[in-house]
Amino acid sequence: HIWNYLTPALAKHYQLVFFDQMGTGGSDLSAYDAQRYVTLASYAHDVVAICQALNLQNAVVVGHSIGAMIALLAAVQAPQYFAKVVLLAASPYYINEPGYYGGFVYEDMLALLAEMDRNYQSWATTFATLLIGPAQPVSLGYELAGYFCQADPTIAKQFARIGFLSDNRADLPHLHLPTLLLQASEDVAVPEEVNAYLLAQYL
Repeated sequence: HIWNYLTPALAKHYQLVFFDQMGTGGSDLSAYDAQRYVTLASYAHDVVAICQALNLQNAVVVGHSIGAMIALLAAVQAPQYFAKVVLLAASPYYINEPGYYGGFVYEDMLALLAEMDRNYQSWATTFATLLIGPAQPVSLGYELAGYFCQADPTIAKQFARIGFLSDNRADLPHLHLPTLLLQASEDVAVPEEVNAYLLAQYL
């Protein structure tokens, strides 16, 4: 559902394939294995499996936020299925380090994840409102929070921990497909410095 605003325009020019990440939407929760889904690479395997099942060729893989790194990893794992990569609000690492600005202090990220553990519903509303930003209609924040709340809380918490703490900077040089980077001018989760870092890897 989260792509509904873009689907009509894209459908005019492309055959679209959507899927729900494990633990979200209409995914089969009984197929979830906590021991398997411990890295973003595991989620990327699912993307590759979909490509194999549908026998896709010259696909354009599009990923947003943590899903952008999943898309990148899928393109690295099985580039034969893809023609191009589109990364929206992508971050290879959310944590600040010397010489790298990811946007979050490590301790603050741990506090964010701890709040998610304490009260998932409250976290979903607060974080969704923060992501949407004050310039957008409040209804969009509530809509995004609703999508968060539809996910299985246990799986969502593990996914967030994996996604927000994973360092995928070493994977960037292994992407050799034409790639489009899209970045919002005001993104509380992914500062413009991260997009500049990504761009520098491919120039």
